[in-house]
Amino acid sequence: MVKIRLALCGRHKKPLYKIVAISSQKKRDGEYLELLGRLDPATDKYIIDAEKTIKTLSLGAQPSETVLTILKKEGIWKKFMETKQAA
Repeated sequence: MVKIRLALCGRHKKPLYKIVAISSQKKRDGEYLELLGRLDPATDKYIIDAEKTIKTLSLGAQPSETVLTILKKEGIWKKFMETKQAA
């Protein structure tokens, strides 16, 4: 099963996260299938590729709770649900 979750990168006391599509059996920072965006918790900024994310979700990927919250804040989840209902 493919999950959309956060992968830790950055350095000590300055974390940065990648939003990635990854197999659910891989480690947190393991090899991922696709990079979908980035998160900087210090400034609370998100950079997410909406098209890639919607495409990955439509292929059956499941977002983690944290990523789902981010997607809802950015409006990507709403777009995905609209495209899902239209099909």
